[in-house]
Amino acid sequence: MKYALVTGGSRGLGRAICCRLSQMGIPVLINYQSNQAAAEEVRDEILSHGGSATLIRFDVSDQKAVSEALEAWEKEHPDDYIAYLVNNAGIRRDNVMFMMPEEDWHSVINVTLNGFFYVTRQLLPKMMMRRHGGRIVNMASLSGLKGMAGQTNYSAAKAALIGATKALSQEAAARNVTVNAVAPGFIETDMTKDLPQDELKQLVPMKRFGKPEEVAALVGFLCSDEASYITGEVISINGGLY
Repeated sequence: MKYALVTGGSRGLGRAICCRLSQMGIPVLINYQSNQAAAEEVRDEILSHGGSATLIRFDVSDQKAVSEALEAWEKEHPDDYIAYLVNNAGIRRDNVMFMMPEEDWHSVINVTLNGFFYVTRQLLPKMMMRRHGGRIVNMASLSGLKGMAGQTNYSAAKAALIGATKALSQEAAARNVTVNAVAPGFIETDMTKDLPQDELKQLVPMKRFGKPEEVAALVGFLCSDEASYITGEVISINGGLY
């Protein structure tokens, strides 16, 4: 059986993506680091709609924790593999660069970029060995495309993720593994609730923030068979804000 793993799957975009993949009939592994109650809510919501979901706890920025958790899952599921990977885990630590603590630079890079590396490297061999290949979707950001003041760390991490997406897509294409990135603009999630929304909406041609379900629908398409010839792409979903 083919499973999906969504990192940072307990809230916001991750929650919506877990639900969307479940609606497509894919059993979902909901990764979380600390908020077990939120992860259980997502699992229960999926189960209540007849889907299949399991919690898997690890810190994506901790290489040892990633390996141990995923190896344990693989040992318990010898006939299954994770064919769909959504690298969604990320954090913000906004500040202008000259006032940015070193810890805030490293923590954002570690979760977004190193997390992508640790999780993807662990799962990629199994994807490439299977005849049906796999789907990898990396959650980038408008910040990684245009840069955002006060987000030098976040913009750097997301821009690097875009470059990694393009490179990995070329490495994995011959084995029927697609690698794409989604670059959301302003989306209504916990990560944007502290932003001046009324002011920022005026910058968006559509005059609103996006909904997590709209992003999840795009991720679902990129994981589907219909997207089998799309790889190495960065697809913006931002209401026209470039």
